[in-house]
Amino acid sequence: MTTEWSLQEAELPSLPPVDSGPAGFPHTGKRLDPDITVPAASREAVRIHLESVLPALRSLESQADRLAAWGVELAQRLLSGQRLLAAGNGGSAAEAQHLTAELVGRFDGERVPFSAISLHAESSAVTAIANDYGYAELFARQVRAHGRSGDVLMLLSTSGKSPNLLRAAEAAARLNVTTWALTGPAPNPLAACCDDAVAIDAVSANAQEGHLIALHAMCRAFEAEVTRKSRGVPGLEADRG
Repeated sequence: MTTEWSLQEAELPSLPPVDSGPAGFPHTGKRLDPDITVPAASREAVRIHLESVLPALRSLESQADRLAAWGVELAQRLLSGQRLLAAGNGGSAAEAQHLTAELVGRFDGERVPFSAISLHAESSAVTAIANDYGYAELFARQVRAHGRSGDVLMLLSTSGKSPNLLRAAEAAARLNVTTWALTGPAPNPLAACCDDAVAIDAVSANAQEGHLIALHAMCRAFEAEVTRKSRGVPGLEADRG
């Protein structure tokens, strides 16, 4: 027999009223727990981190033309029926998936969806390949499965040393798949073995933050080129389902 449980409003603990803060946002009247003392070392760590964002931005600004060229070329290829494959590990995997979401979904305005696949995102394939072939083969095998001549493979790594990304780049080269690397400081092995690279001269965490800015900047150029190419072409200016 299954027992069904229900929770009545009367059984809920009473909560203090919530004040409305600026612009209607709720607040409790306290910004910080008065019993918490922020050590000087923690304050300094935050200050240093925020100051280190600026060098990452300056590094990106010096490579703006390359990011714009990537966006234009990616738009031209995807409009021609090619696809984007993307891969990374950890936080870089999240950044890769952010990019593919912008392309399959949308970045700013309405347009047709484009084919973009994050190679880490299919959990059954990822675990099967890692189990049967080892983690170093995780992306290379998927590149061999999905990659077609003319596609683009975007590889993200703050270290530029991940073996599974290096093997993916090698597999892509054999298939005539163009490889672009988004990395931390150069020189590094991944930037060296890919067809092109944007290397952000910053510590790992700030480089990863810079990667998201770089991807959004590339998407700006991508969208501009799609708009330019699709003027007057029925079905390309917007996805109307």
